[in-house]
Amino acid sequence: MPLREPRAPAGGAEPSDSSSARPGSASSAPGAAAIVSVAGAVPPGALGVEAGGEHLLLLPERVAFWPRTRTLLVADAHLGKAAAFRCGGIPVPSGTTDVNLERLTQLVFACDATRIVFLGDLVHSKAARQAVGTSFAAWRQRHAGVDIVLVRGNHDARAGDIDAAWNVRVVSDPLIEDGLALCHAPRPVAGAFALAGHLHPSAMLTGRGRDRLRVPCFWFAATQAVLPAFGAFTGTADIAAATGDRVFVVAGSRVVALEASSEVER
Repeated sequence: MPLREPRAPAGGAEPSDSSSARPGSASSAPGAAAIVSVAGAVPPGALGVEAGGEHLLLLPERVAFWPRTRTLLVADAHLGKAAAFRCGGIPVPSGTTDVNLERLTQLVFACDATRIVFLGDLVHSKAARQAVGTSFAAWRQRHAGVDIVLVRGNHDARAGDIDAAWNVRVVSDPLIEDGLALCHAPRPVAGAFALAGHLHPSAMLTGRGRDRLRVPCFWFAATQAVLPAFGAFTGTADIAAATGDRVFVVAGSRVVALEASSEVER
């Protein structure tokens, strides 16, 4: 079942500004991700799944970890977004870039990661890239032994080339490795399971007494999945999960699988 366009964004997200956010149907449908046990040390709150013949850990920090390659998969960091808003005269809090970079540092150490692949939208805009340049370069020096790859997203393309001091290898979409296709916008990729971002997915949970709660989520369909936005200053868009999709929500300090009967708006 192909992923469908999410509902109207919440919290100022910009997930649907490109026609590439409308993936086509896939020719085969082996089934959405299955929950599995992953060998080795598992970070607190993580949930193991199988996709494309590979085991992944979904982390409550809103990233996925690929243990076999020691790779963190990070979607939609949108570094510098708040700074870009302030440059435009919009009074928003400062410090979100430092928060995001510190979260990445903690993840590198917690997972013993040797590589980070950003699934597009590392930076928010040209003004954002300029605003965070010094901070990111300093952070990069502290993690010089970590290989960093950027699958160029739509915001990265508009932001322009990143500084050489960032030491980030920029590649075209998709980056295909083994059974996985690492993309920015979700779409079917022949012969591979696609992992993407771009949509900033969230699930709207409902409960008794008209209680409602919106939470970030990992959204898995038969041949592709969408990761939640990593950035601390990004909005979300409620997904339109189809029958057979698997939804894994970030519930505080852990990732939880929603069953078909869960109180989630579909």
